[in-house]
Amino acid sequence: MTVSVSEARQSLSAMVDRARTQRAPVYLERHGRRVAAIVDADDLESLLALAEDMADIRAADEARAELSRSGAPGIPWAEVKRDLGLE
Repeated sequence: MTVSVSEARQSLSAMVDRARTQRAPVYLERHGRRVAAIVDADDLESLLALAEDMADIRAADEARAELSRSGAPGIPWAEVKRDLGLE
């Protein structure tokens, strides 16, 4: 659902209820362009957690690719665990 910012201002409570009950964002539009969205707070937290996980995965992939390009030997997992006090 997309509504204008002025319409949302007049019925904010209904827009929040709609986003929560339908578990779908309500997009806010200004001058024909989406500028914001009202989303369920639990859905937003889930999306943020997924985004953090994806950032971690990408960083690990980049680190592996850099190590591969450098030709430097990796650090054995047993040594990493020992250095971190995990053994």
